[in-house]
Amino acid sequence: MREQSEVGLWRGALVPALILAALSLILGTLVRATSGFWGALLASITVIIFFSVHLLISKLSTNLDPIATMALAMFSYFAKVILMGALLLIVTKTTSPETVDRATFAIAALSITTAWLAGEIRAFMKLTITLPLPQTKSHD
Repeated sequence: MREQSEVGLWRGALVPALILAALSLILGTLVRATSGFWGALLASITVIIFFSVHLLISKLSTNLDPIATMALAMFSYFAKVILMGALLLIVTKTTSPETVDRATFAIAALSITTAWLAGEIRAFMKLTITLPLPQTKSHD
């Protein structure tokens, strides 16, 4: 049941994110030509991988105790922030704005992130999660 909910969350988030990624690629190419295409493509790949890792970590931590789950979550957030910073640093230092348009990257990344989060929230609201109720002692 848990695996189905994570796949449902991933699919519910991925579909709107891919739609916005395709729109970003088209609009980026139309507005900024090749540099807009590369900016939108880099943003699309970055956002989709970044958020997919979050759901993968959630899937891996299913059977762990709460402290280990929290440690894994904190490690994954820390690692993602470091890797995101490194990626942005590498892109800004090794490419020119004529190659990868920075504005297109930013707009595409923000719009795809918004679509991902909205899709994930929508998918979560559709999930049927059954939680066991605690047993109560009845007084006779």
